[in-house]
Amino acid sequence: MSVYSNRNKRWRYDFTLKGIRYTEAGFKTKKEAQRAEAQRREIILNPAPIMELPTDTDFFELVNERLDYVKAYNSERHYKEYLYMARRWAKEWQSYACSEITARMVEQFVLERSKVSHYVANKEIRYLKATFNFGLKKGLISHNPVADISFLPVEKRIKYIPPVEHIDKVIAVADQDTQDYLWTIRETMGRVSEINRLVWDDIDLNDRYITLYTRKKKGGHLTPRRIWMTDKVYEILSARYQRRAGDRPWVFWHRYFSTKTNDWAEGPYKDRKYLMRNLCEKAGVPYFRYHALRHAGASLMDSVNVPIGAIQKILGHENRRTTEIYLHSFSELEKQAVRDYEAARKKSHTFSHTQKTRG
Repeated sequence: MSVYSNRNKRWRYDFTLKGIRYTEAGFKTKKEAQRAEAQRREIILNPAPIMELPTDTDFFELVNERLDYVKAYNSERHYKEYLYMARRWAKEWQSYACSEITARMVEQFVLERSKVSHYVANKEIRYLKATFNFGLKKGLISHNPVADISFLPVEKRIKYIPPVEHIDKVIAVADQDTQDYLWTIRETMGRVSEINRLVWDDIDLNDRYITLYTRKKKGGHLTPRRIWMTDKVYEILSARYQRRAGDRPWVFWHRYFSTKTNDWAEGPYKDRKYLMRNLCEKAGVPYFRYHALRHAGASLMDSVNVPIGAIQKILGHENRRTTEIYLHSFSELEKQAVRDYEAARKKSHTFSHTQKTRG
């Protein structure tokens, strides 16, 4: 064996195998060096088999894992939207492994959904991409068949933002409890999920602020922000607090028949999707949903030159660009730019007319 000692009376091995030199020093005895050399040769000649990570899984299993993740880290509304689409995907590809689902199969599915609208089809693409990317990140699959599928073109239109008088009309035709609910959404510019989640511990009537919580943040954390009460909201919440039921923590709640327990139950509102449609029809105004109240409030603040940073904080946006989408009023800069253009055009027209007259 190629084992020998050095000047420091330490032993080492040194050998060449398949054109590669292997050496290691520092052994106290010759036997230790020989044993180490033998072990090294064994490893080289008989390498351990490489364990391959799983790169495929059943599509149904992947979707269920993704749903569990969304339920834990995202809002209940987002989870319900995901679940609604996942049930449709299951009908298409439940019996397939992820590796068997091709881009062509997804394209055909998307084109079929586009018959409803391109918005609907694009939402399917976005959620499918997220599902397969989740599988890639978790090491469950090795390929995303949706990765190269492009979104369909859509015709973007200016969002209808109800004017103050239309909002007033809708609130006026509602019952008292619903009026309180709509005024609170309107004055706080909170998301419906945030208002539905309100409990009395979130209301500080002494210092006049409300704490709203949202999951629309990175990581899905339930993040709080404080909103100063307007006089109207303070009046509404003070009255509701005085007549609150002691054993019910929610600010807005209802009694409903639960299909899970097959009995009557009490709890906070979760989804009142038909309420606004009925109220708008009754008030004789174009239909708008709760979210439009956020847009209307942001635009109203912008029209009286409230700094965009303050609007962003009230709306609970992390990105300033998101807030800018909510601002539907004309800024003074835009108005002045149009005035300057008109003045320049008139001046140019007058100068041109004078030149022709002199000619």
